[in-house]
Amino acid sequence: MFQVYTQKRGADLTKTLIKDFKDLEEAFDCAEKAIEGKPDLKYIIEETSGHFNSYGELLVDVVAESD
Repeated sequence: MFQVYTQKRGADLTKTLIKDFKDLEEAFDCAEKAIEGKPDLKYIIEETSGHFNSYGELLVDVVAESD
């Protein structure tokens, strides 16, 4: 499962979930559209495996992040 987030540049502690995807290409398309024309935003695509750490937090891997 891939999750697409947007985040304001310089605001590393907050991010907004846009949508979940099963296909990585669809996630990239959504991420590009979400920040199009908004230079103050960047996107982050994370992949979740369904596993949790000892604190009960979902383990994620960052697949892509815009510059």
